[in-house]
Amino acid sequence: MSATDFLDIPQGRLEIRRISEARAGAPTLVFLHEGLGCVGMWRDFPDRVAAATGCGALIYSRFGYGASDPVALPRPLRYMHDEALAVLPALLRAAGIGPHVLIGHSDGGSIALIHAGGGATPNLKGVVTLAAHVFVEDISVTSIAAAREQWEQGDLRARLARWHRDNVDAAFLGWNRAWLDPAFRAWNIEAFLPGIRVPVLVIQGEDDEYGTLEQVESIRKGCGAEPLVLPESGHSPQRDRPEAVVAAIGRFLAPLL
Repeated sequence: MSATDFLDIPQGRLEIRRISEARAGAPTLVFLHEGLGCVGMWRDFPDRVAAATGCGALIYSRFGYGASDPVALPRPLRYMHDEALAVLPALLRAAGIGPHVLIGHSDGGSIALIHAGGGATPNLKGVVTLAAHVFVEDISVTSIAAAREQWEQGDLRARLARWHRDNVDAAFLGWNRAWLDPAFRAWNIEAFLPGIRVPVLVIQGEDDEYGTLEQVESIRKGCGAEPLVLPESGHSPQRDRPEAVVAAIGRFLAPLL
């Protein structure tokens, strides 16, 4: 895998990793991590997708994650909107990204949908979501509350510190406290779906512990997305069923290459 680097945007410095383009004219794949993720936690999945499609890639850690600049807590409850409508456009400009496809996991998938439906995106060619949410469900809150117990009483903090280092508290608490705030129950991004004008592939595991298949159905209805529900998979299809996910993304991207 390629080494990580840093990119300065008006809001601060972001940790990034680039994968060189293998096919002339192919869009760049931009990977948006989950609520506890970062560049490193994608492991080799971006490399596998890039190799299968011939596309280059940009992977980045959001502020407060990995080795990117820190953020102050608490995070605003519209943190995904802020990322999608302000930080991500600034990143794409600073990185010199032209035609691109967004690939987002969990929070990253939600951010991709907000970005795609939130305004002019002339260089956006497609969106792939993995376990994205468009509204809050009881199962989401229950699992996120269980994660807090693992953080407070188990080894979750130590495991995450390997990836986030000095950002570990901001990474976990910023995500966890926002989702468990009673006011966050009103969070809903379905209004962005009709504004999406590019193809969307929505992937979710049948056994996702953070969301039901109502999430997939809402995205399908809202923007005409192509759904893929994978058996024997939980909240991280790219880890549970990597071959199936890479193959599905390859098929989805083929008409765009």
